[in-house]
Formats: sequence, structure tokens, C-alpha cells
Amino acid sequence: MATSSGEYVIPTGSRSDHDGPQAPVVIQVFAQTDVGRTREHNEDSYIVVNLSEGEPLRFERLVEQPADPAATLFMVADGMGGAAAGEVASATAVDVVLRHLREKLSEKRGPEPVELVGELTHAAEKANWSIFQQAVNRPELRGMGTTATIAVLLNDTIYLAQVGDSRAYLVRAGIATQLTKDQSLMQKLIEAGELTEEEAALSERRNIILQALGPEANVKVDLTMQPVRRGDVLLLCSDGLSGQVRPEDMARIVDEELDLSVACDRLIAMANDQGEPDNITVVAARFEGRGLGVARSTDQVGYREFRNAPPVEEVPPPPEVNDTAVTQPWPITSTVDDERRRRGRFYSRIIIAIGVLIMAFAVWRWLA
Repeated sequence: MATSSGEYVIPTGSRSDHDGPQAPVVIQVFAQTDVGRTREHNEDSYIVVNLSEGEPLRFERLVEQPADPAATLFMVADGMGGAAAGEVASATAVDVVLRHLREKLSEKRGPEPVELVGELTHAAEKANWSIFQQAVNRPELRGMGTTATIAVLLNDTIYLAQVGDSRAYLVRAGIATQLTKDQSLMQKLIEAGELTEEEAALSERRNIILQALGPEANVKVDLTMQPVRRGDVLLLCSDGLSGQVRPEDMARIVDEELDLSVACDRLIAMANDQGEPDNITVVAARFEGRGLGVARSTDQVGYREFRNAPPVEEVPPPPEVNDTAVTQPWPITSTVDDERRRRGRFYSRIIIAIGVLIMAFAVWRWLA
């Protein structure tokens, strides 16, 4: 595909038997991250990689390539924890996920969906354990964590693993539909009917997430899937983008820009113009080719749980710490339990307070 400068870009190392316009599925992809206008450093990480090759793509300009027969990985991670801890957590997540999937899938051509989703789950669990261990053994990293939105394209379907509140959208026919579900307090209140999506977007508590990779020894990975059609665009982003840019604006910008590198520039600029204080990261991939069907009005787009997920692997016991080694900064079991109880009390108080406000409002309306 021609970029805005007129150059055609095909990443080096692509396999000749899948190159060119005759490839069943062709991906046009670009990724970009921005520190934002407030933060001093960027705690987001991202990656796009063909698992059979293993080397992450570099994005000086738009890249066009055939879909990888062993699967193509897209990932965004939004770190948290202060100082450099967030950067450590998100970078660790990306590194561990890539190494695990490359080890398990790089030599395969077309793994079965259940196997692929199983490896996605195990990759996220390994990343969680690795981040948790680092925080145990390094006091300055205590409390760090990261969200993770992991998407893998295999044939004509995207499989997703989700932890936290980074998001994946599918843009089709001028509409951006969220494929993932936030693991957040606001999402729980929306599902409980206590808040509307509009009210949740304005809440001061909208950044409270219920899960992340790293803070606890175990994590629950949300697994979903979405078939893709010709012309579909996958957007992965940190909440630095989704918290400021509405889905309808995402869809409009993607539809207006054939070159996704320009679309990413515009999306990040819009988030900054809205006063976003956080880091902003976006990965955008358009899917074309004869191997994909044409979109139909009867197609279902949106959150779709993957039903045949494998059982969760047991997390190994915490490592023994030698007396001469770095002292373990806190008891693992009691800290996890205490943190869960603290979170439970905190969320219960919020829900009770909301209930009291609703009842008070109802009484006031009745008396009026």
C-alpha cells in the first residue's frame, strides 16, 4: 500500500509464498504512543509481531503485510505504580506474553482456536506472576501493575485476552464497537443498573479498576473473540485515548483516513486537545484480502465470550527468599487477603452510598 509519501512498505523478512496482493488476508497496521501533556514519562507499552518471525514491527510509517499463518499479535499495556514501576510492569507484560506465544506457536501453522486461547491465557498468567515476583523482591516496585489488552489474528478471527480497562474496538461501516469489557468499578455499576454509561464516563471513580497484572498472585483473564470482514479496523488503546475520545469520533477519523498512521496521529491529537493527563497509546490494524468475507447486516459485532476456554493453571508457590538475598517486602498471602478485604470494604461503601443517595432523591421527589 502507498503511504502519504508515495512509498510502498513491506516489512523485511516476510515469506514470499504469502506476499503480495494474492495473500488471503492482508494487514495494514500502525502503532503509536504519546506521553501526553502532563506526565513526565510514558508507562504504556505496545507490540505488533508476527509470531512465526518473532521480531516486533517498527512503525516509522504504515506497514502492510500478509497475515501470519502462525498468528499475528497486537497488544497494549498501560502500567501503573508511580516512578518507573509502571514502565517496568507494562514492559514486563509485553515481553513475557511475546516470549510465551513465540515459544508455543511460532512453529505452528494454524493452531486450533482452543489451543490458541489457552496459550493466550497462560501468557497473561505468566506475565502476572512475573510482575508480582518482581514487586515481592524489589521494595521500590511494590504495588506496580499493568492493564493488558492482547489480540491475536488467526485466519479470519480475532481472539482477545483482557485484564483491566485498556480496550479493543472494531470499526465497521462507520461504527466503533467495543469488543472488550472493562474490569472496572464503573463497569460493575453499569451492569448493576446503578449508573448509565454517560454517568460512569463523568464519575471521579472512573479510573478504579478491579484487576490488573501484577498486584496479586492470581488473575482472571477475560477471553473473547470476533470474526472480521474486509475493511474492518481493529483499534487497541489505553484509557488515555478511550477516556477522552468518543467511539463515534474514533470511527469517523478511521473512516476519513486511508493511511492509519495519519488516523493514529489525529486520534492522539484529539485526546491531547481534550486535556488528557495520561499517556496515550493506540494500535490500528485494517484487514483486507480474498480470505475475508464481506460484512453483512446480520453479522454480530461486540463483546463475545470465548466459551471453550481451558482451565486456569495453578500459580506456583512464592519463591523462597534467602537471608542473604533481598528481603521480601511483605508477607504475600496476608497482603493479598488484606488487599482484597480492603477493596471489598471500599467498593461496598461506594455502592451503599450510591443506594442512599438514590433513596434520598426518591424521598425528596415524593415529598415535593
